[in-house]
Amino acid sequence: MELEKNFDPKRIEDRWYSDWESAGYFKPAAVMNKSSYCIMLPPPNVTGTLHMGHAFQHTLMDALTRYHRMLGDNTLWQPGTDHAGIATQIVVERQLDQQKLDRRELGREAFLERVWQWKEESGSTITRQMRRLGTSCDWTRERFTMDSALSRAVTEVFVRLYREGLIYRGKRLVNWDPVLQTAVSDLEVVSTEENGSLWHIRYPLEQTDGLHTEQTEALIVATTRPETMLGDVAVAVHPEDSRYQHLIGRHVRLPLCERTIPHHCGQLCRSGIWHRLCKNHPCSRLQRLPCGTTASFGSSKYFHLGWKNQRSSTH
Repeated sequence: MELEKNFDPKRIEDRWYSDWESAGYFKPAAVMNKSSYCIMLPPPNVTGTLHMGHAFQHTLMDALTRYHRMLGDNTLWQPGTDHAGIATQIVVERQLDQQKLDRRELGREAFLERVWQWKEESGSTITRQMRRLGTSCDWTRERFTMDSALSRAVTEVFVRLYREGLIYRGKRLVNWDPVLQTAVSDLEVVSTEENGSLWHIRYPLEQTDGLHTEQTEALIVATTRPETMLGDVAVAVHPEDSRYQHLIGRHVRLPLCERTIPHHCGQLCRSGIWHRLCKNHPCSRLQRLPCGTTASFGSSKYFHLGWKNQRSSTH
């Protein structure tokens, strides 16, 4: 037998890896009275490809898996991929743009069908790379984070934790992407500083029984974000500012919206941080949401997909 002059790892490794996988060498032995050892693969994004970081961690996990397998333990390395919803949507929408199609015109069901089709194409790239690396996962147990069985398990866990009082449901702020028209995580948001302008908004005082209010009497609040005025639920004054103490409990008119909001004492109006007189829009930033909730001003305002301000309640 003549040995080849050059070593060809692809031809040799492909052959032997296929033999190992088809023979079931990567499956747990399921031997009674033996210790069990399991690693769940941190699922890579289905839209991407493996990089050096994946190669490093896969090498460590593979070494540990093979070591325990040689010890005779019931050993499982559980493979799978993550759905990466935002990244997948971006990729599929770009494909539709090339075909002069829009996902809204396509419809939800047809768009989801396109997404699943792309998942099948992209997901196989990652599994091919892992096989090429020689990872000894049990491929018969491969999972995807959006598989129906896994989705049911996640739902059951969250419902159980909620019923046991370990988690709660509440209205919270989300980062909204106006292009994709979906919520994104804090990790996907890049904050940038920019120069702005200071706008002064006049809130006329409401007429109150027994009290005479001049037509010109009003509270003037300075803000760098006048667009949030549409969602204001109150105007707050610093508790130690004597200029506005006599107005606490009164109501003012919200400009443009023509609805009444209260004037109250707000602990968030601290000297040196904000003005001693500030407007309260719980949905304008994370720090102000607890203030609106604690003060019982009702639920905050929400923007629907058309970016129109929508009121749920005012008092």
